[in-house]
Amino acid sequence: MAKAERSAPVEQISRSILILRGQRVILDRELAAIYGATTKRLNEQVKRNRDRFPENFMFQLTAEEVERSRPQFATLNSRRGNSAVLRQTDR
Repeated sequence: MAKAERSAPVEQISRSILILRGQRVILDRELAAIYGATTKRLNEQVKRNRDRFPENFMFQLTAEEVERSRPQFATLNSRRGNSAVLRQTDR
């Protein structure tokens, strides 16, 4: 039973990864959901603790990137023109 509990987050993370600007990324709202936090809270913490993150950890999507990512990620919120994106790191 413990293995099943561990695999759910891995599957959730795998489904959340997008390819944008040649990088593997996870939208802020998806990362917040993985950690059980709100998107607002996650972004607040990143902003308050910028020194703990690499300079290129987060970037904003352009309107064109939002449109292109829709087929890749069907649940992207259509009301947000510039959704924040967090890069997936290989650690």
